[in-house]
Amino acid sequence: MLARLYPILDIDLLAAHSLDIASVATAWQAAGVTLVQYRNKHGSTREMLRHAAMLREIFPPREGVRLILNDRPDLALLAGFDGVHVGQDDVFAEGARMIVGKSRWVGVSTNSAEQVIEANQASCDYIAYGPIFPTASKVNPNPAVGLAGLKAARALTAKPLVAIGGITRNNCRSVLDAGADSLAVISDLLPASGNGNVNQKNSRQIAEEFLALLD
Repeated sequence: MLARLYPILDIDLLAAHSLDIASVATAWQAAGVTLVQYRNKHGSTREMLRHAAMLREIFPPREGVRLILNDRPDLALLAGFDGVHVGQDDVFAEGARMIVGKSRWVGVSTNSAEQVIEANQASCDYIAYGPIFPTASKVNPNPAVGLAGLKAARALTAKPLVAIGGITRNNCRSVLDAGADSLAVISDLLPASGNGNVNQKNSRQIAEEFLALLD
């Protein structure tokens, strides 16, 4: 079963806010987060495995806790992660499944009804859909699908549906009400950087607020 809160540790965004990956991950773990995706679009394999080992130590293997690696099923397997998340431009879901096996999760990103239908027919464990709202955490994002788009996607699949894109503490309940099983959150989980673009609270407080809202 998917946790309702699905934080994404985006290395580029952490760097932009001068935040340390271990500090943020430790704060989330202390808040009660049980599902985390590690996303590193530009790092080396060595860096990714180093970060993965650090995260596995912070979130040790136990029932109900899952670490997901973005893009790289091979590294998810090497790192002892609990699954992989692939996009439309990455390895196909079936290819990822062949690498990570049946016991680990495979998630797939989608942005249209056609992609949701295709993912529904694949062996993935959950389908991510979005961006729900405009987002600044991704370069050249797809157009926002809105809550209406999310409701339409919900009608196309019985698989767990993860909403992503522009989700905040202010709108998260409306996203759940539109049919999402889980909410992938990036920017609104981070404390303030030097330019004050993010809410001025620490990572643990913010995660606790999200979890309380989604309970």
